[in-house]
Amino acid sequence: MEFLGSSGALIFNALLGIYLLAVILRFLLQVAQADFYNPISQSVVKITDPAVRVFRTFIPGYRGIDFSSLMLALLVQAVAISGLIILYGGSIPSVGFVITWAFVGVIHFIIMIYYYAIIASIIMSFVMMFSGNMNPHPFLRLIWQLTEPVMSPVRKVIPPMGGLDFSPIFIFIGIGLVRNIIYQSFGVNEQIALVVIGL
Repeated sequence: MEFLGSSGALIFNALLGIYLLAVILRFLLQVAQADFYNPISQSVVKITDPAVRVFRTFIPGYRGIDFSSLMLALLVQAVAISGLIILYGGSIPSVGFVITWAFVGVIHFIIMIYYYAIIASIIMSFVMMFSGNMNPHPFLRLIWQLTEPVMSPVRKVIPPMGGLDFSPIFIFIGIGLVRNIIYQSFGVNEQIALVVIGL
């Protein structure tokens, strides 16, 4: 039974993790004002639209930002935390516990999306440069649009030197510091990491 619970938890984690990724990406792409007609953006919208439409009926947007996506992400994270604890054989957690870790999990997930998006942007830029193909794939264009709101302010302070952009290094340092603050402030351990998607 323990094996079945662990296997079920892994499948449950993977499925909700994929959906949570799509919901958070939808929110971040709206904030970044990314290309809505990009095929990847369209896929994200199709996956998340049914639930987002429900939330949009009672959660208004503000200045073009659809906060219904963010609230949906918190709900998905909360459901994931409760479900995973039960699947691993734990007791039903308190509402305060679920809300706190749902918030922490979504924040950390957002940070890690930017972390991996910047890494992907760097790698794919080098691939394009050495391949001689300067027509970016829709996925790369979307990554550039997603990361630009984060990269641009840092680039203004630390401009490219000798054709090299050093802003990602400082963003990675910042991400590392924020992660350390989260882990130390909230006491993240192995048990918490098992039930909170994105940790």
